[in-house]
Amino acid sequence: MLGKPRLTYLNGRGRMEPIRWLLAAAGVEFEEVYLETKEQYDKLIKDGFLLFQQVPLVEIDGMKMVQTRAILSYIAGKYNLYGKDLKERALIDMYVEGIADLMQMILMFPFSPPDAKEKNLDSVKERATNRYFPVFEKVLKQHGQDFLVGNKFSWADVQLMEAILAVEEKIPAVLSGFPQLQAFKTKMSNMPTIKKFLQPGSPRKPPPDAHYVETVLKVFKK
Repeated sequence: MLGKPRLTYLNGRGRMEPIRWLLAAAGVEFEEVYLETKEQYDKLIKDGFLLFQQVPLVEIDGMKMVQTRAILSYIAGKYNLYGKDLKERALIDMYVEGIADLMQMILMFPFSPPDAKEKNLDSVKERATNRYFPVFEKVLKQHGQDFLVGNKFSWADVQLMEAILAVEEKIPAVLSGFPQLQAFKTKMSNMPTIKKFLQPGSPRKPPPDAHYVETVLKVFKK
């Protein structure tokens, strides 16, 4: 029996947070190693742990996996969160890619210069309410089912839930025009594994603060 997955990243959300979400949603416990210095990061590269000299790094099933998308699709497949056939998998991939585009804006927001923050926040709101959330509102309404694909809980649902909460932190009323997404959020919040992940003391990370931004810049400085 192999041990728990081991996640190596900074002590913050970044590109590891969707991986934490997916493992938690699957009911999988994991261990974390936090990078705090450039020396730790350089050592991982020197020791050949990082295929493309990038984190996240996830050690799982005897593999040292890098590249967020590859890690997520492996976890989704392993824990039966990736649809029942190729068509369902394609839909999940499309939805996940769309959500990732929105999350990229959220990911970069803490690194915005102070004078650009308001403009960037407006961009997040505009994209969320006009481009991304309407897609999922329509999908849920049209098929009248609880989940995005195949009426079964999948990676796409987990990623959408993460995105909804991340946008709401910045724009609290963002779901006001999306009744289906409001119902989806309530339902997902009550799923046992997700409910547990949303409790204080779980591995879920808080919104990035100035200390996190400073650590990122220090660890990854060229």
